[in-house]
Amino acid sequence: MNVMPPGTVSPSTGSLAKDGGKSGYDLRPSRGIFDLELGDVWRARELLFVLMMRDVQVLYRQAVLGVAWAIIQPVFAVIIFTIIFGHFAKIGSDGLPYSVFAFAGVLIWTYFSESVRRSSTALVTDAELVRKIYFPRLIIPFGSVIAPLIEFTIGFLILLVLMVWHGLYPSWHILAVPPLLFVAGALALAMGLWLGPLNVRFRDIKHTLPFMLQIWMYASPIVYPASIVPPEWRWAYALNPMVGVVDGFRWAVFGQGKLNIDTLAISLVLIAFLLVGGLVFFKRQERVFADVI
Repeated sequence: MNVMPPGTVSPSTGSLAKDGGKSGYDLRPSRGIFDLELGDVWRARELLFVLMMRDVQVLYRQAVLGVAWAIIQPVFAVIIFTIIFGHFAKIGSDGLPYSVFAFAGVLIWTYFSESVRRSSTALVTDAELVRKIYFPRLIIPFGSVIAPLIEFTIGFLILLVLMVWHGLYPSWHILAVPPLLFVAGALALAMGLWLGPLNVRFRDIKHTLPFMLQIWMYASPIVYPASIVPPEWRWAYALNPMVGVVDGFRWAVFGQGKLNIDTLAISLVLIAFLLVGGLVFFKRQERVFADVI
């Protein structure tokens, strides 16, 4: 086995394997379709952190309002939804003030959609990095899903303030927020793993993505409650993985109603299928990124 110094790349190989933790990394061929090399991502976690922070800094660099945009965008969306859907259309909100009801939906959706957008286009955005050096390519979509957590955290604090303003206080259900956020991130990562390699080959993806996300949002219970869907159609509605995530998130934040276990279970099964399939697809396409990009 030929041990190479850290950072050395052989064009005929495809993955990193640690050589006893002493002499750096040795490159080896893939060992099968499910050899996903997730350990390489963990060993390169410092690079993951650097790329994640770079994305955050680039996003708000030279912006007059800086990170305040993380608050402005969802707040203005909630104001518009409250006026149109809550005031004029009189859409129900399961007994909650419509503003907080919509804010919760918009918050988790904004994290998901932003993560999908970044992870789907990041390979092309980082084309120079992909072409010049070898590193676990999975770091790019992983970092694109983690970075928006900063904006989510800021928005979540605003949501808590808005809840207190309306006399609503979190219950122990709020402990379910991190797991549900993890599920939303897993779905966003799964979409990025499928769409990212496709975007490398077909640049139409970046033009199709905003339209796809807009349609997906209105197909999810963001501005309306899932309870308005007729019972005979709820099984089909639950095939949208974000239905279980959004409903579960509202249940966790407001502590009201009953968690729909069946809908959430369907979401988890679909997300697991998409994520595993996405990892395999991404790794199969990884070998041609530098040539095609």
